[in-house]
Formats: sequence, C-alpha cells, structure tokens
Amino acid sequence: MSFPPTLKQLRYLVALHKTDHFGKAADACHVTQSTLSAGIQELENLLGAQLVERTKRSVMFTALGNEVVRRAQGILNEVDDLTDMAEAAKNPLSGTIRMGVIPTIAPYLLPKIMPVIGEELPDLALHLREGKSAELCDLLRAGDLDVVLYALPFECGNVHEMPLFPDPFVAAYPKGEAPGAEITTEQLDEDKLLLLDEGHCLRDHALEACHLVGRRAGRELANTSLSTILPMVAAGHGMTLLPGMAVEAGIASNLAVDIATFADTIPTRMIGLIWRQTNPRASTFEALGNAIKTAVHS
Repeated sequence: MSFPPTLKQLRYLVALHKTDHFGKAADACHVTQSTLSAGIQELENLLGAQLVERTKRSVMFTALGNEVVRRAQGILNEVDDLTDMAEAAKNPLSGTIRMGVIPTIAPYLLPKIMPVIGEELPDLALHLREGKSAELCDLLRAGDLDVVLYALPFECGNVHEMPLFPDPFVAAYPKGEAPGAEITTEQLDEDKLLLLDEGHCLRDHALEACHLVGRRAGRELANTSLSTILPMVAAGHGMTLLPGMAVEAGIASNLAVDIATFADTIPTRMIGLIWRQTNPRASTFEALGNAIKTAVHS
C-alpha cells in the first residue's frame, strides 16, 4: 500500500455501514453518490481487498469490511475528540453537547432541569435525543452522542460514569387494592406485576432493586411506555413499579390508582451521566451533571 487511507474515505465507509444505502450515506456526508462510491472504491483499492458487496437492491459488508468499519470508527472518534479538545480549551462551558436520554427519564426530568441548565450554562447548547439504553450506548460509542443521561449501572464499554442522584421506586395499584400506604418488597406479587419488556433498563433495575431478579413479571408489555401501563393498572389489570420522578411529574394524576411507598429498604435506581473515557470534555460534562443535581435538589 503506497499511502494510507484518508479520513474522508473512512467517513464514507462508516456512513455507508450506518445507512446501508449509498444515497443516504452520500447525503449524510454532503457529497454526491458517485463521489462516495468512488471514495469507497479507492479505499478498497488501497487495501487490496473488497469491503462491500454491491447489488442493485442491497449493500452487504464483508467480514473484513465490518472489521475495517469498527477500527475506522475508533479512528474517527479519536479525531473528533482531538477537535473537541481544542474547542474545549478555548471555553469548556460553551459549544454544543449531543445528549441522549432514555424514555423513562426524559419526559419526567427534562422539563425540570432544562431551565436550570440554561441559567447555569448559558453558552452551552444541548441537542437531545431520546432512545432505549442499548441504542444510545451504540450511538455514544459510534461518536454520534457526547454524553447520555442514564439509569446506572448499564454496561456500555469504555465509559466514565458520573452518578447524580437516586430515584426511588414506588408501587402503583388499582384504586383501593394497595396493601397499604407503605409496603415491603416481600409483599410484591410478581403474578400481577406489569413491566416494560426486555430492552428497557427500567425493567431490569426495578426487578433487581426489588430483589425479583430471575423471576418474571406477570406481563411484559412490548413497544409501550409507562403512560400506557398506568391506565391498565387503573383498569384493574395488575400493578406496576414506577420511578419516583415520574410520580413527582404527575404521571398518576387523574388516574384511579393508589401509590404505595416502600417501608423497608427503599429500592432505587441511580441516575447519572456517562461519556467515552477518551472524550476530552470531561469538565464540561461534570459541569452539566452538577447543574442537573442543582435542578433536582432545588
């Protein structure tokens, strides 16, 4: 190989891998489709190997192509982090932060924290993206997100975790069916327990916090949300576990449900931020985390 691949060629390849479509990848890279295709062909010529199998209807990466994409993404992340480091050195508390937020946090916490973040970090622009934990983790590792507001712990590879505050779980029952205003985890009946399906970290954290790991909920509801589960509880179809922040935000208002807190050791999930350990803007993310803590405790 006479000279190494260019960053532009690597970006073209990674964009194609993300979109599985030459036209969409070209749009993402702001070039024509022929330019992107030629760049990938040049990369294959440089490496002396085929990376992409091309047909009229599909794009398929070879085994080597997938490995090149994996390594190229790491290289591109390092380059982007280098640029971020230079920008952060000028003013760490300015610029744009791409933050992911999971659905069991976003609607309940963002309205409370965004005004405080705006006041404490006025030169910081937050671009928000909501998604499931695994999806946001993939975007973080791919360099498409800078930081994620998560429920910890969640395994996401080589990341730094900044715990912020505990969020206690409460139990929601149909009106008049709660064992009392306070209950114990031993009183939970998993046969009546309604939870989000696997893929939502809230489900895993709730089961672990309430010592129900290894046991299945009475019903797991796919492709749904807490705002869907709670009316089912109100209609008498079971009970559920809710994060305290959701109740504080009014998710149970005007519904025929009783909310019971825990009298014994209170089950909680820890809310925190995570970011790639190689990202040089740690001080910026720490300032963001401190602003969130200020908002929660105000």
